[in-house]
Order: sequence, then structure tokens, then C-alpha cells
Amino acid sequence: MNRFLLCFIVCFSSSLLRAESSPKEQQLWYKQPANNWQTTALPIGNGRLGAMIFGGVDRERLMLNEDSMWIGDEQDTGSYQAFGDLFVQMHPEQFSLNATCPSHGGDGGEGVSQAFNNNVKSKWCLEHNNKEVLALIKYMGKTSPLTSYTLTSANDIPSRDPKSWELEASKDGEEWITLDSQRDVAIWEKRYQAKTFSIKNNKSYNFYRLKFKSHNATHFQLAGIKFNVKGLGSAPISEYKRSLDISKAVHQLSYKYGETKYSREIFSSAPAGVIVLRLEADKKSAHTGYIQLTDKHEAKIIAKGDSLQARGNLFGYKYDERNETRRKTAQYQFHLDYESQVKVLHEGGEISVKDGKIHFNKCDKLTIIVAGGTNFLNRRDKGWKGDHPHQRLSQLIASASKTPYKELRRQHIENYQSLYNRFSLELKGSENSKLPTDKRLEAYAKDGSDKALEALLVQYARYLMISCSRPGSLPANLQGMWNDSNNPPWRSDYHSDVNVQMNYWFVDQCNISECFTPYADWIYSTRSVRIDKTKKKYGVRGWAARSENGIFGGSSYLWVPGDAAWLAQNLWDHYAYTKDKKYLREKAFPLIKDICLFWEDSLIKLPNGKLVSPKSVSPEHGPALRGNSYEQQLIYDLFTNYIEAAKDLGVDQKYSKKIASLRSQLLMPQIGRWGQLQEWMEDRDDPKNQHRHLSHLIAVYPGRQISPMKTPELAKAAAVSLNARGDSGTGWSIGWKISLWARLLDGNRAHSIIRNALKPCKTTRIVMNYAGGIYPNLLMAHPPFQIEANFGFAAGVCEMLMQSHLDSIILLPSLPDTWQAGEIRGVRARGDMTLDIKWTAGKLISAKIKAGKVPVNLPLIYQGKKIQLKLKAGERRQFSAANFQ
Repeated sequence: MNRFLLCFIVCFSSSLLRAESSPKEQQLWYKQPANNWQTTALPIGNGRLGAMIFGGVDRERLMLNEDSMWIGDEQDTGSYQAFGDLFVQMHPEQFSLNATCPSHGGDGGEGVSQAFNNNVKSKWCLEHNNKEVLALIKYMGKTSPLTSYTLTSANDIPSRDPKSWELEASKDGEEWITLDSQRDVAIWEKRYQAKTFSIKNNKSYNFYRLKFKSHNATHFQLAGIKFNVKGLGSAPISEYKRSLDISKAVHQLSYKYGETKYSREIFSSAPAGVIVLRLEADKKSAHTGYIQLTDKHEAKIIAKGDSLQARGNLFGYKYDERNETRRKTAQYQFHLDYESQVKVLHEGGEISVKDGKIHFNKCDKLTIIVAGGTNFLNRRDKGWKGDHPHQRLSQLIASASKTPYKELRRQHIENYQSLYNRFSLELKGSENSKLPTDKRLEAYAKDGSDKALEALLVQYARYLMISCSRPGSLPANLQGMWNDSNNPPWRSDYHSDVNVQMNYWFVDQCNISECFTPYADWIYSTRSVRIDKTKKKYGVRGWAARSENGIFGGSSYLWVPGDAAWLAQNLWDHYAYTKDKKYLREKAFPLIKDICLFWEDSLIKLPNGKLVSPKSVSPEHGPALRGNSYEQQLIYDLFTNYIEAAKDLGVDQKYSKKIASLRSQLLMPQIGRWGQLQEWMEDRDDPKNQHRHLSHLIAVYPGRQISPMKTPELAKAAAVSLNARGDSGTGWSIGWKISLWARLLDGNRAHSIIRNALKPCKTTRIVMNYAGGIYPNLLMAHPPFQIEANFGFAAGVCEMLMQSHLDSIILLPSLPDTWQAGEIRGVRARGDMTLDIKWTAGKLISAKIKAGKVPVNLPLIYQGKKIQLKLKAGERRQFSAANFQ
């Protein structure tokens, strides 16, 4: 081979490697495994099927979720449910301890394994329901006699410490002897305090169990349990790294165990409909261990040949706010069938079935394929249920099993990038991508200089949305689709007083419009349920909403009629971006008209002739009063959108005139005694109130009734109200404030809210006000984790860089001083336009604009100066600051 050819081959191969690797700002990465699903595990998903990945060396855990795993019916919201877990146990000669909790089942985010992970910052915590708490520990290797053990107190609520316990031992797991017994032990003096208990014992055992009772009437917790047993392997673990490449939607893990380098890749493929886990090593025969499938609803696990299966039914499971969802006498109207399947493909070595698990011995490589689903059907006329999922899942598994791993991976990445690669954001300046992501967050909290991290959060929001909301799936819920509980916070449902709407604010802006489809499909499929319930409640046409909503149309909590108009606002906005008349005609317009009918029948005329809404709350704030600003602004927005929709479709002109007349009679936004935008018809706002909700500011964002350009006095009053609410808040509240300050053209204030959004959150406990923040895995917190904060953040950043809600395009309307240079590519504007915007030294360099399927004729604005933008369908043009002189 001549030198020229050799050089060509080397250079070409290097270019392929460079193309395959991702820029650092597109990765989340860490030097240690995860210990909590909300805070440190990393999410994957294909729209329907997802997982949180922990990346343990000895024990990989995939917390599985499927988006239709719901209980409830047409009357009650019910709740989203956990699915189960896939565990891969590795290196038995080194990591031979296996801990379970047979008394209370499962091993969720704060399960028993958290007590044995040598990390006191994580804990084993559970609601004991007045039952003795049992920890069962099995050592699989040769061990020495146990002569002492150590218990470590957890971080909070001292009364949850153990009060009494017994330690028992067994050689076979059948016959037990007592090694130690403790009674009425005082609450630990300190948190994270270790107490060691010595025992007299000269025999070796493979099984131990601890039987605990706590001081607390409801909960038990421990941060650590350590058995001082010798005899385990001692090969060192080094070079550990786990990462999530959001440019490819691939989770990766690598480490060295002794002299062998191991690697794992995990992804959830939309084209294949399955999760794929690949295990490799740089030496043959390196993989020994077992694979275990668990289920959250008592399904029997069947292990046969190279497959695992869990098949169950949600009959009898009932949501209970006080306890875990469990079988009760009361039943829901519907109950879904579900199933999960696992297929294990191995290269080299052998696999076998034992104790309901698939054991693998001295394999070179393993490919594990996971499928899961229910028989949910998004159609009321079919009783919300289709065929049992078994045949569909079996076909997915069979097809994926016949496809080589590299081809599965290629198809997955190609499909994902067809959405992801449409948009990019670069904020030039300081970046800390060489730091692990958790350390990077800590550095940002100190000085806020990492602009690339701020840009990464926008792309991460896009990654999460593509992962949990695809055509054919259900919409993103309060946690996207990731959940480890059958009793999740706020049911992990579709909250319609800000949360589900915020989920979808940014989708069209960020050029992933297909991800909006599940939202519209869900509202349309539940339409008739809502109409029936509204007729029964109010005796009027159309429909309204309660604030908690499930997949069958059932709902709970308060009736807040304005919520329905807010849902419809998203429906209109999707059309405004896409100009998809088929969607408008078949989905959005009928739904918007329904809600207009409701308000036509429900508005009240005051003595002065103004129309106001009946008594209702301003979510979730204050008394129920007539004419609250939340509903007045949403009704105005609804009527405006209906009028424009009827005009674009060329229909309903007579009714459109009637709606225009009603709109002209609405009570409009009012300015109160301290210069604020009033939240109620009466001037009763408290200037010291810093409630998390901002419902009286919908007219600023996401609405378009108030703006500094068209209604400067009202915009000034909105700024007074927003300023009074402060810069803190829950996660979604902070996300909303970014967009509000952006719409009010104060980029520096918006950026100060961004700094608040990226403050590390220290708790997963429910906090109602003034917490927010972000976890090490970049999921944002209410707290606990709620995904709309991530999505609202992305919407806010886009609003700072481009706005299109005022029948114009505004370039860099709220550029903060700290973003001196950058580029946003593929951002979408209303009117079916796509823009690339570049700036430096705080000044516009170029704006490339491409029209879509409709012509464009509207103002293009930069720094208050206008030019008229005229484009034919499909035409491109470029502008610079010089065009605005």
C-alpha cells in the first residue's frame, strides 16, 4: 500500500470518527452512577416507551415507563402509573451483595439498594403502613464471618430513624438464627451519623435480614447499611464515565474493571418501537451476571429461553392521595391490559434461566431488547381500549431481534436527528463543558458565566420533548413520561391551569412541530366527554375544564372554565406557526368554536354593559369572583383566535361577527391603585403578595393583548405586577417569568430569572412556593421534578431572541448584555417562517429568513426600526443591521 493511499485511509477514518463524536455542549456526563431517578438518572424515550438510566457498574437499572400506563375513567382523573424495572447484574465475583425489601416490594428511587450504595446523601425511605420493614441481603460469593454492622441516619425527619430491629442470618435462606436484637434505640443524635453494632459470631452466612420498626407513625428511613464482611473480589474500578448524547439520543457508559474496559449503549428507538441495551468489552468472555425484570402491578414474571415477560391488568387499582395506589373495592369504569417483554441476544458464552431471571455466563457481547405497552386506544367510541398488546409487542421484539445492532442504532439516530438537527443555538463566550455536568452546574451557580450551559438547556428541552411526545403517543404529562410511583405528585397528570400548556409553548418555535400532535389529538379525543360533563355541570353548550385531567377525559379538582380557553390558545398558536389549514379545519377550529359557545352562554352583563365571566378563581389564588383577569384575558384571546380562524377558513362569517361583538363588550384589562395590572375586576391586589401564579399576565404572554409596542400603559402596569411577584418561584413560575420579561423587552431582567432557574435544587419533597431550581441531571424542579419548567425555559430563551406574536417579526427584542455574541438557527416564526439570526458585540450581523408554503407580507423590526418584509412562498432573503438604518 503506497503512502498516499495509507494517508487517505487514515484521514478518512479520522473524519468519520469526528463526524460520529458529538460536541461537548451536546452532552450531559458524570463520573459516578446515579442514585435517584429524579435528580441524577438520565432519561431516554421514543415518545411511547422510556426509561431513566442509573449507570451502575455492578447493577444497571432501567426504570421503565410507558405513556399510556394509566388508571382512571371518564369521571375521575386517576393517575399515571409506574411500569417496572429492568436490572442487569454484573461482576458477581466483585459485587456479590443483593438487597431487597420483601415486606414493601420494589426498589424505587429511594429503595433499599440506596442504603447499600456507600453514599449517605441517598437514602432508603418508604411509607411502612404499620408493617415491619424487612431488608433481605444475599451474598453470592464466599464470605467471612460478620462481626459488626453499621447503620447511618438519613438527612431529615429524625423520627423516621429505626427504633427497634433484629438481625438474622441463614446459610440457605430458609432456616434463620438471630445474631443481634436492639430495642427502643434512641433517635440518632445527628443526621448522617453512623452507629456501629458489634456482634459475637464466628460463622459465615450468605443470607442476612434486618427487621425494622421506626419511631415515626408513617415512614421509615436509613441512609446507609454496611455489613463488615470480607471475602469479596478486589479488582479496581477506574475510568468511569456515563453520558447522555442529546444530539443522538444515546446513553453511554464506560469503565475499566481490572484490565478490561467495558462499555454500554442504551437508546429508545422510535422506528423500532423498543429500548435497546448493548453491552461490550475489549476482551472476550467478559460478561457474567443476570437480567431481571420487575413489575409495579403484581404481574407474574415469566422467564423462558432467552426471554422475560410480565403481563398484567390495571383492574382494581385506585388512586388514593394518602397512600400508594393499590387494589381496592371501588373500581374505575375502565381498566387497561399491559405487557412488557425482554429479549436477550448474546455473542459467545451461554445464557440460561434460573429463579425467574436470565443468567449470562462468559459472553462476549449482549444485546437486550425491551418492549412494553397497554391496550389503550385514543377513541371514546371504542371504549378507550383496543387489542391486547401481546401480539404487537412480540412483533416489535421479533423485528428488532433480526436487525443487526449497528443498523438498529443507525435507524434510531437518523430518525431522531430528522427532528433534532433542524435547530441550533450558540451563545458564544465562556463554557465549562470539560467539567462533569453536576460540577458544571455548581460552577455556574457561583458566577453564571457558562453561556454554553444556558444554550444546552434549550437543546435539552427539545431532546426531552422529542423523547416523550411523538405522533401517535400521548402528550407530555407533568413529568414528561418518567415516573417511578403509582401515587406520583399531582397524579403526574395533565394540569390545565398552566402546566400542560407550558409544555407546548416552545415546540413550534424550536422547530419540532410534529411533537405538538399528541396534545391536539388528546384534547380532540376527550372532547365529547368534556361536552357531556359541562352540560351536566353548567347546563350550557360547548365545554369547560377542571384543572386535573387524565387520558380518558376524566377530571378532578376545581372547575376553572378559563382553563379550556387556555388549552385552545395552544391549538391556535400551532396553526399560526404552521399555517396547516387541514389541521385547523379538522382539529383546532371545532374545539375553539366549542369553547366560544360555552362563553356565549355563560358571560354575564354588568349594569355598565360590560361582559364578564361568572365567579371563578384566578389559579390557584384568591377567592372566586366574577370577571377575574385570568378568564377575561383568555376569553378575549379565544374570541380573537376564532375570528382569525374563521376568516382563514372562509367559514362561519355570521357567527364570527357575533363573536366580534361579544369581544367588543368584554371588560378589558384595568390598572389599579398602585399602578398594577389588576388580577381581579375589583382593585384588591396586594403589592406584597408573591404568589407563584401569574394568571393575570396571560395577556402579555402567552397571549398578545398587551405589549410595550401596542399598549404601553398596560405593559407598564404588567411590569409593576410582575416586579411585585419577585424573581423567585416554583420551576414553572420561573420559566414563565423569563418569557414575560422578554415580552416586556427587558432582556437583562429575563436573564436574571435564567440565573434563578439554574440554581441547584436540594430537595425532591413537594414545595409550593419559591423553590424551583435544577437537579444534577438538568431536570428542573417545582420541586419535585416537573418537566414544564424545562420546556418553559426554552420558550423564554426563544422569546428573548425573536418574537412574532404581533403580526410582525422582531429581531433580538430582549437580548441581554451578557449574550454579546451568538447564533440561533432554525427558529420558527408565526406565518410558517424559519430564521437564522447571528449577532456580535450585541448587534445584529445577519438574519436569514425563509418563507414556507404561504407568502409573507409584514413588518420586520430591529431596535424599533421597521422595514416591510415581502416574500413569496419558499423564498429566502437575508438582512443585516444596515437594512434598518
